[in-house]
Amino acid sequence: MEHLELFFKSIFIDNMVFATFLGMCSYLAVSKKVTTAVGLGAAVIFVLAVTVPLNWLLDQYILQPGALSWLGAEYAEYDLSFLSFILFIATIATMVQLVEIIVEKFSPSLYNSLGIFLPLIAVNCAILGGSLFMQSREIATLGLATTYGIGSGIGWFLAILAIAAIREKIRYSNIPAPLRGLGITFIVTGLMAIGFMSFGGMLTGGDEEAKEAPKTEAVKEIKEEVKAKDVKKKELANNTKETIK
Repeated sequence: MEHLELFFKSIFIDNMVFATFLGMCSYLAVSKKVTTAVGLGAAVIFVLAVTVPLNWLLDQYILQPGALSWLGAEYAEYDLSFLSFILFIATIATMVQLVEIIVEKFSPSLYNSLGIFLPLIAVNCAILGGSLFMQSREIATLGLATTYGIGSGIGWFLAILAIAAIREKIRYSNIPAPLRGLGITFIVTGLMAIGFMSFGGMLTGGDEEAKEAPKTEAVKEIKEEVKAKDVKKKELANNTKETIK
């Protein structure tokens, strides 16, 4: 259940594009055609699915304060957290090079259409943001980190796929001249972000109900105690009246 909740939350609520507006350069530049958007989105899913769990291992066993205790007691006091950015980016760059080699080998047309934006995945803020959010949110296990990486990648993929499909259709629409190009793209992105915000209430509504349930039970218990005290007071009053008589 925890994996499923984190998976859907990373796709719809904490979407890299619509919630935090990360990776906007590639999102805007490569979203003119659905085919190129699908290719870049798949590459982003792969890179996030691999780099987030790898960086989780680096964070847990090398970077965190006391993470080197597995090497011996003398290393327990070391804190290498200042190397987080360097090691995270190095891991991301390695995976991006692997993706670039694979795409160039098996799909030269996609490689040419993506152009400079394929190697620029290495400096895509959405990729680094996935690892940094994983670190800041203190994701507990490697499995959850993998789920978060895959979910974040799918969320970015859905965002660029949706805007690419809309931009292909918008070409045939009568848009005012000042809004053509990036203007209408930003407006559509804002509207989609508002739509994705509605998912937040769907997933957090159950939590609010679960929080309210204990409160109602506590109120009922208090009312029952008050009633019991009132009954005791009435009994005492009746007893005193009888003794007086």
